Amino acid sequence: MRRARILLDLALAGLAIWAAWYHTPAGALVRVVSAQLFGTRTSARPLLAYYSAGTQGAQSPEVIVPRPPLAPGAALGAGASAAMSRLAPAERERILARAHVRSTTPEQLSDALAHLSSRLGSREAGVLAFFCGDEAARFAVERAGRAARLEDLARELPPSYERSISLAGETLTLGTAYALAWPVPPWAHVTSPFGMREHPVLGGQRLHAGVDLDVPVGTEIHAVAPGIVRRASEDSVSGLALVIDHGSGVSTVYFHNEALLVRKGDHVAQGQIVSRSGNSGRSTGPHLHYQLDLPSGPVDPLRFRAGHPQRVERGGRDL
Repeated sequence: MRRARILLDLALAGLAIWAAWYHTPAGALVRVVSAQLFGTRTSARPLLAYYSAGTQGAQSPEVIVPRPPLAPGAALGAGASAAMSRLAPAERERILARAHVRSTTPEQLSDALAHLSSRLGSREAGVLAFFCGDEAARFAVERAGRAARLEDLARELPPSYERSISLAGETLTLGTAYALAWPVPPWAHVTSPFGMREHPVLGGQRLHAGVDLDVPVGTEIHAVAPGIVRRASEDSVSGLALVIDHGSGVSTVYFHNEALLVRKGDHVAQGQIVSRSGNSGRSTGPHLHYQLDLPSGPVDPLRFRAGHPQRVERGGRDL
């Protein structure tokens, strides 16, 4: 029994050493030479890529510059348009008629929501009025206060408004997400997109909950919107990690940093430098793992960009 345990420990130790060595320059050299000898293909990156933040060994693709962030009013209109696009035509027409709006274009919805928000004193109350009606929203504001959050306003309304409140919450969430900026310079390429992928070490299909952006160590990382830092810590997988809460159920995540420039509980402004990118944690090379979390879970941050940066096999990835 003891001998079997010793053999198992040796096997596990060997597996750990192999996993750590596999993505090193020495491992890449062995993989490339073996592929040439046996006439097979290899996923090993060019050796120079290990020493140059991933800038060697790949043809430069077209750089697609992400759009500037939408203004808050325009973003809220885009969020309302997206929320209403999934409604049945009869329900959509009923909401538009009550709000005296002709169409679900982001521009028209933005104007209507701005008008309601100005009258009722807050963005939350304006969105609530759009979906629940002016009378219901005024009643909720009188009881909960002009500065109340949507959750507080919703508590003042009967259960029959649950569907309309859900649409208001979805609009606020999407409106916040559409207003997000981009955390890195526009020249950064996506080395691993959002979605299911083959895990480079553990194998098998696993969800990659963000996008990996190819940036050298020390690149300035900017907060994509105003918010509160909910996490500023380190672990063996994420490395130096930040999580920023932007309100309305929207949070952004920044992994594998070299240095964190804010602390848990800090209030940050859009565009503020919050960290410097690195290669900490479980990573194959310098990069930023950027993630967008909504109440439903992680979503592709490129979904909220006008242009989708082209994927290119270079730079680092998280494991």
